[in-house]
Amino acid sequence: MFSGEQIAALFAELGVTHVVTVPDSTIGKWGAAIARASDMHLVRVCREGEAWAVAAGLHFGGARPLVLIQCTGLFESGDSLRNVLHDWKLPIFSVIGYRSFLNQETLPGDSCLVFTEPVLDAWKIEYKLITSDSQIGTIREHYLACLAAGKPGAVLIAEGKA
Repeated sequence: MFSGEQIAALFAELGVTHVVTVPDSTIGKWGAAIARASDMHLVRVCREGEAWAVAAGLHFGGARPLVLIQCTGLFESGDSLRNVLHDWKLPIFSVIGYRSFLNQETLPGDSCLVFTEPVLDAWKIEYKLITSDSQIGTIREHYLACLAAGKPGAVLIAEGKA
């Protein structure tokens, strides 16, 4: 949907200093372009729960981090997310790959399609669903709105066949 260069340019424009990630097959392709960006650092962690904790530490240190994970990692990282976003009330933004969203007819029964949005709703994370490359401005607008409000937010990037 988006090239790594498009995403790296957008994140740089938004002032993101660190992208904390456990890449998947779709959003992981952005890593090389993010790593090449001179004003941004790519931080790879082993588990998605670590991503939230590392982003929190970076935030406390004055950085503007972003968490980049897939929806399956969102499921794995619930307790860490709860601590960072709700107990500590940190305004960490996330970009989440929405596995199989664009393959619903060829991958019937993928539970990611059942649980991703309800999980975000349960965690009270305001999100926007991105299903086409024409929505890059929606990412920008939602990020800036969350930043201005001092609250966390997320975008779901639809994955699968285009």
